[in-house]
Amino acid sequence: TQHLATFGTLDICINNAGIANPARFDKDDSDGSRSWRRTINVDLVAVVECTQLAIKAMKGKQKPGVIINMGSAAGLYPMSFDPIYSAAKGLLVCLLFLLICSPLYLFFSGYSISTGGVVLFTRSLAHLKRQGIRINVLCPEFWFLHFCCAVYPTDLAEAIGASFLQSIGGYMPMDMLIKGAFELITDESKAGACLWISNRRGLEYWPTPMEQAKYLVGSGSRKRTSFKVTSTIELPQSFEKIIVHALSHNFRNATRIVRTPLQLPIRPHQVLLKSSMLVLTQVISGRYFTGGSPKLPFDAGFEGVGLIAAVGESVKNLEVGTPAAVMTFGAYAEYMIVSSKHVLPVPRPDPEVVAMLTSGLTALTALEKAGQMKSDETVLVTAAAGGTGQFAVQLAKLAGNKVIATCGGSEKAKLLKELGVDRVIDYKAEDIKTVLKKEFPKGVDIIYESVGGKMFDLCLNALAVYGRLIVIGMISQYQGEKGWQPSNYPGLCEKILAKSQTVAGFFLVQYSQLWKQNLDKLGLIRKFIGLNTVSDAVEYLHSGKSTGK
Repeated sequence: TQHLATFGTLDICINNAGIANPARFDKDDSDGSRSWRRTINVDLVAVVECTQLAIKAMKGKQKPGVIINMGSAAGLYPMSFDPIYSAAKGLLVCLLFLLICSPLYLFFSGYSISTGGVVLFTRSLAHLKRQGIRINVLCPEFWFLHFCCAVYPTDLAEAIGASFLQSIGGYMPMDMLIKGAFELITDESKAGACLWISNRRGLEYWPTPMEQAKYLVGSGSRKRTSFKVTSTIELPQSFEKIIVHALSHNFRNATRIVRTPLQLPIRPHQVLLKSSMLVLTQVISGRYFTGGSPKLPFDAGFEGVGLIAAVGESVKNLEVGTPAAVMTFGAYAEYMIVSSKHVLPVPRPDPEVVAMLTSGLTALTALEKAGQMKSDETVLVTAAAGGTGQFAVQLAKLAGNKVIATCGGSEKAKLLKELGVDRVIDYKAEDIKTVLKKEFPKGVDIIYESVGGKMFDLCLNALAVYGRLIVIGMISQYQGEKGWQPSNYPGLCEKILAKSQTVAGFFLVQYSQLWKQNLDKLGLIRKFIGLNTVSDAVEYLHSGKSTGK
């Protein structure tokens, strides 16, 4: 209350208070019960209450908030001489005062660090990232610092003995702790993350994706069973896939399902993926920005998710049975043989992962790289209710920007409002040009454009000084019966020169080096089951009724 009364806002909260238990838990001590209860209250209950207060203060802010709960390596492995401390908290933390060099307001709720209870409490709050609040836990080992609490005046390090300290690599340098804290604050992909810091292993996130996959369950009402990696997958002699046999806008007429032999063994650098989910990608009369017509027939599809069914002898970092995603041509198939460099291991082969592939990666990478997105800007997303549009509006909002979105229809407008869009423009009910000119006379800083044609012209005229227009597609130019229809944009150079503007094209293939790290940073999904329903799904996608991926 005092902090908010003084500063008026809260950007970062570090819950850093804690004590050790002065009494041996297994000894007959008349004060034992009272002392361990106090340790739990200070080290765990106080963290829960302070986190709750910080969330309340941060909700509704335009700028995202970050909470760091100080944990301890004692919450990741047992500390037998103080089980109460290991259950609730850990080691003392202090030097975080260096963070005040940040322009953000900081609040420290005391001095300490947390363990078992705090670790799992924090990791359970990862979902609050959707509301712009990231909560992480920092778990360091020992460093040289004397306790000064009246309840435990001796040095905890002395209590555990020199031999134990030597076994864990001795005291940590303080700069490792500071580096870890800054990483959790500045890395916007980290929410519900547990960063373990030790001399032996450096900075390491715990648990690893493979460990997490053993028990991971989803939030919400939809039940998901835990996933187990298997060492063998039974392989068929043949499989079905979709091929394109004619260049046509009509997907159903241009494709057919064929059965083909499974060519084994695979080459040393290859991976065989058993597909479980496919992702719809626009078919542009046989061309996907290739600059020419492909040789018929060719395999359809670009992205999918499944299980690794076999690996080549030179593939060392992937195992049979591991869930994985791929982004390469030929994804509309029951099995795919791909180069190992195109394989992205994922925690689970779930629909959420499918949606994150081209749509999510395009939105994140385009906004960060081509759009150079910062906070406190105005961002316009066209076709915002679509697969990549929904990611774009949420990412722009989480970055602390004012978001405008265009769509067609009241249902899509309602969805976008629920996603936090500040101004939804339903082009079936309002004129986009009129709204932008009246309500945003200074123009828009970043435009995420996927429609093309007249919409591109409108967006270019609405761009602010120093504005960035990102072209990630032009669906209006390849949805007609004649297929791809390129357009001319006279006066483009003169317009962007006059206002120091940037028009940037974005194609995800050129950013493959960022796929894995950006997928780790990251819906509304309508499911069609089986290869024979792909044509139905494509027609639904083109109907104008679809939302999400």
